[in-house]
Amino acid sequence: MPWSVYLIAASDHSLYTGITRDVERRFIQHRDGNGAKYFNRGRRPVAVVYCEGGLSRSAASQRESAIKKMTRVQKLALVAAYEAANGKRP
Repeated sequence: MPWSVYLIAASDHSLYTGITRDVERRFIQHRDGNGAKYFNRGRRPVAVVYCEGGLSRSAASQRESAIKKMTRVQKLALVAAYEAANGKRP
């Protein structure tokens, strides 16, 4: 099963980046408090705003690292391009 890189918009307007084989399951884990510590202490996941799939574990990890190094403006541009390509409202 291929891996995906995803970004989740958080309740404090920050963006969380992660990798998984099942984005929907992982979002539910984050929402239910069984995911990353990032979503503890009042910060809640709101929505998956970016997903890039079909990757190997290694490629997904490398892409995650590259996205984490982006500025907030660059991440928001990535999200906007993803939403435009997938017919979602920017």
